[in-house]
Amino acid sequence: MKTFDHLNVIGLREWVNLPELGIVGLRAKIDTGASTSSLHASDIQPFERDGERWVRFTAYIGTQVQRRHRCEARLVALKTIKSSNGQAQTRYVIRTSLMLGDLLWPVEFTLASRKTMRYRMLLGSKALIDGHLVVNPALSYVQDKPVLPDPTGAQ
Repeated sequence: MKTFDHLNVIGLREWVNLPELGIVGLRAKIDTGASTSSLHASDIQPFERDGERWVRFTAYIGTQVQRRHRCEARLVALKTIKSSNGQAQTRYVIRTSLMLGDLLWPVEFTLASRKTMRYRMLLGSKALIDGHLVVNPALSYVQDKPVLPDPTGAQ
């Protein structure tokens, strides 16, 4: 039997932060069948800043009590995604840092309406590869809830 000692184990669901967007405590569903990760967003507005393309959008945090959070991120691309029901949709793609446990790495997200879905974020296979992660689908919330460093340096 081969082992994967150099990989970190995560469960089917994990707590994550998106510190560059100011999003803390978001539950993510791990989706190895999806290549790209997806973040629930609405009110998406493209704009230009210093000659670069950006998007402004509203992200949603929480499942029981929805908190809206206004975000801005540089636009990486427009991508046509075929959803699980077979419909093609063009989505905005951003890249931002994702914190899972004590790991932090850049991840590309498509912005999409996930208002009818239980999880506001899907973490796809590209993010899992880049984060050197392996999934045990029998487990959930394996990693500790990520904590943002205190900006004052206090411990």
